[in-house]
Amino acid sequence: MLRAPIVRGTQLLSKWSLRSFGVPTRRGQIHACRLSSQAASVLTKVDYKPGDHLNGFTIEQVVPIPELYLTAVKLNHDRTGAQYLHIARDDSNNVFSVGFRTTPMDSTGVPHILEHTTLCGSQKYPCRDPFFKMLNRSLSTFMNAWTASDYTMYPFSTMNPQDFENLLSVYLDAAFFPRLRELDFRQEGWRLEHENNQDSNSPIIFKGVVFNEMKGALTSPEQLFGIHLQNKLMPSHTYSHNSGGEPLNIPDLTWQQLREFHATHYHPSNARFYSYGNLPMERNLELIDKLVLQKFDKIEPKTEVPNETRWNEPREFHVHCAPDPMAADPEKQTTVSVNYLLGTITDQYESFLMSFISSLLVHGPPAPFYKSLITANIGSDYSPYTGYNGSTKDASFSIGLQGIKTEDLDKVKQLIEQTFDEVIQTGFESERIEAILHMIELSQKHQTTMFGLGIISSLMSSWNHDADPVTCLQVNKHVNQFKQSLKDNPQFLQEKVRQYFKENSHKMVLVMTPKEDFKKETEDAEQQKLSEMVARLSTQDKEKVFQTGLALAEEQNKEEDLSSLPTLRVSDISPQLVRTHFDLTNIGGVQVQCCQQPTNGITYFRGLSSMKTLPDELLPYVPLFCGVITRLGAGDMSFQELAQREELKTGGLGMGTHLVQYHSDVMSYEQGVTLSSSSLDRNLPEMFSLWTEIFNRPTMNDNDRLSTLVRMSASDLAMSLANSGHAYAMKGASSSLTPVARLKQLMGGMTQVTFMKGIAECEDMMETMTKLKQVASHLLNKENMRCAINSSPEFMSSALSELESFLETLPGQAGNNESMFVKQACGFVPSQERNHYELPFPVNYMSRGIQAVPYTHPDFPTLRILARLMSAKFLHREIREKGGAYGSGASMGTDGVFKFYSYRDPNSVNTLESFSHSVEWAIKGDYTQQDIDEAKLSIFSAVDGPVAPSDKAMTFFLSGISDDMRQQQREGLFAANKQSLIDVAQRYLTPNAQVTAEAFLGPENTMSQDKAGGWKIHKEAM
Repeated sequence: MLRAPIVRGTQLLSKWSLRSFGVPTRRGQIHACRLSSQAASVLTKVDYKPGDHLNGFTIEQVVPIPELYLTAVKLNHDRTGAQYLHIARDDSNNVFSVGFRTTPMDSTGVPHILEHTTLCGSQKYPCRDPFFKMLNRSLSTFMNAWTASDYTMYPFSTMNPQDFENLLSVYLDAAFFPRLRELDFRQEGWRLEHENNQDSNSPIIFKGVVFNEMKGALTSPEQLFGIHLQNKLMPSHTYSHNSGGEPLNIPDLTWQQLREFHATHYHPSNARFYSYGNLPMERNLELIDKLVLQKFDKIEPKTEVPNETRWNEPREFHVHCAPDPMAADPEKQTTVSVNYLLGTITDQYESFLMSFISSLLVHGPPAPFYKSLITANIGSDYSPYTGYNGSTKDASFSIGLQGIKTEDLDKVKQLIEQTFDEVIQTGFESERIEAILHMIELSQKHQTTMFGLGIISSLMSSWNHDADPVTCLQVNKHVNQFKQSLKDNPQFLQEKVRQYFKENSHKMVLVMTPKEDFKKETEDAEQQKLSEMVARLSTQDKEKVFQTGLALAEEQNKEEDLSSLPTLRVSDISPQLVRTHFDLTNIGGVQVQCCQQPTNGITYFRGLSSMKTLPDELLPYVPLFCGVITRLGAGDMSFQELAQREELKTGGLGMGTHLVQYHSDVMSYEQGVTLSSSSLDRNLPEMFSLWTEIFNRPTMNDNDRLSTLVRMSASDLAMSLANSGHAYAMKGASSSLTPVARLKQLMGGMTQVTFMKGIAECEDMMETMTKLKQVASHLLNKENMRCAINSSPEFMSSALSELESFLETLPGQAGNNESMFVKQACGFVPSQERNHYELPFPVNYMSRGIQAVPYTHPDFPTLRILARLMSAKFLHREIREKGGAYGSGASMGTDGVFKFYSYRDPNSVNTLESFSHSVEWAIKGDYTQQDIDEAKLSIFSAVDGPVAPSDKAMTFFLSGISDDMRQQQREGLFAANKQSLIDVAQRYLTPNAQVTAEAFLGPENTMSQDKAGGWKIHKEAM
């Protein structure tokens, strides 16, 4: 399964998640208990009290938490002992989750494969893969499942009450009463099967969705390092194994072992139920008790994880990975980290404290370790998973560097020890402490659309080990205790640093170095495992392998009866868009969009500066410019001082590239850079003051600082390839089809990855700094600028006044009143291209792009539905179920390109053929009105998803797409029918109907080597 997004310092290992294409974020930026509120502005009160009995449950706690505008209700089921947490809050985006403590004692990936297989049909819903089917029969705002190191979790959210009950029924039946058929295990986990399952003379190979996923996942040096880190720091129990599964161990798992693991782990006595939102808790309790809990008796699951046995002396380990083909310096590919085992995460205050200390130590330029390690320019970045990790029963802390020379290992270890010594000696600056406290306050007030999901994601690790989940939510209680501890003892933090790091003998040094033949050794080990298993097969066994392959293919091709699955109807969707009111005004010649929202005491600022005057030769430098301009220092502030002020007074200062196709013409587009920041209302003058310094007096003469940031950026891009290969493939396939897609490839695709690698290889940054100064001269002014403010009604006037003062300080002469700065492409001609970006992955990321239409074209909504229909009804079956790829699909994006893609795919030729066959299937019209309605439901679940107050009206600000255009789009979605779907498939997707291009990332491939195929192979990355 795919690894879900992580925040370094929060989750040691990425979660193995059913359907999210996630990229690990890579710089330790965790703050204690980061919970951001959504929608509620008054405390939700309830009428329950401890001791009350409701539908087989007994209420244990009822705790109001005013700082988060919620009341927590903790219950226990009388018959089974199942635990339940309900969060009552005035939020219509209701959430449900059930989680189980899953503690594997091997690396066969049994909890991960079980998570897949439970969702392949259940007693009440016996169709194949009801989870993916419900994606198209629901208006869910989130559906997923994932396996962490010691728990498995099944969450969903929706704003529709009937949808909530539908999904609740499907999720409960899947988790507690799955069919767990052997064929499903073979499809999702692993199997021996002929390469061509219709030809018994073709070679027998390993197949399986999880098997291929893990092969792809473990190509990432970052993920590999994290697995070794956890396995070796906590070797005595479940954490010594890979819950996702090691490819060499996955084939050791039997179907019977899978069933036994479900029986012992997926029981109510080992379960934790969670609900959140404004729906009544009593109805949830009634349904859960009726559908599940009445059918079980209490057991002792015996899934407890013991605390790790503490070491008497430090240990050191040396492991290997494959060389990084994108490394700027081949001699600097070593990674080292020093790791410490801390206390148990069930001590909530101690966990808060360690997370707080971790932020002080590693987060941002003012942090001691940033100063000693990052600015020393020894390596490219912090080592993976730097910071505090509270995802295992015993917490841990890691600190180190990646991208160093092997001979610098001792130097890095010495710097780490010296930095701890200095912190113990001098402590932390009071402003650093205040900055972290400010960010906690800001995170409590900031409103997100997924607050309920965020709560259970942050609670599950500690609740999984029987900590009180309510205590974790009481952020202010921990903050006040911390402040009192510091007041009572000014040396409090220094003593804690000494306790955790200098007096801690459970310390491990982990070193990872590249090995030239690592990839070959891995492939040889897999081949040896395969050869041994095949050699043990008798003639009868081989015939069974062949027949099982045929049976699985027959099962995959069957027409399914989905009548048992609940569904919403298209008629349940409002025909009218929920419109957002905003005002447009002009301040000193700059157009300003004002949107009054309940922002809870925070003001959000966005700006957009057009690149219309920027010369083409400077375009590749724009992403780097955006990444460094707020991190170089400004005015009289060094980069450390600027970062400190940023944390103390704002929610961050961001700048990013802006590339959008004009909504009414594929040959027109807007290019620019976006500014984004937020602050508590009281700090708005200080926030704009920081932007003023960045615009007027950026520090652009520190080549050493630029060199540090360049290496970090290049490293980030290289690390993203294994997890986001499908995104890079789609950009590559689209780049020759529309002007904006060409720019996205240049500034965010493989072209940019290679460009940044080249810059990082330069010893001297002088030329690069000169280019960035030229970019700044075109962008850091108000000549082609527009702004947006989202703030509360009572503060909007003050916010506009502060914005006016800011704009008056900017250079340049404003004089436009444009909603968009549209540029017409000159001389661009769409062309057919085929590009293979050769990388040492064991799997492929395939894509095909077809020139299509802009957003306001009448065919756009129909193509959008067609893409979803093809994804759900054809591509999923052919590429994932049959082909063994982790993911696949089609999309109609706002860049004017219709795209196909696959993710962690063992195939290439077959996948391209499946793309073509999906078009033939669409034209044939072999789908029902129900299939079309399901595609519409899926699209509307995204179109009508919740929008945070900070993001209201941003669609118009960033793309010029008005509510009237969105309403027209909505009507087009409703109007689409089978004939219109067939028509657009014929008009745009048939061979030679429009210009088509293809691209993929993956290993050496005979398909692309065939000169007759017209493929261009890019080997510069190797």
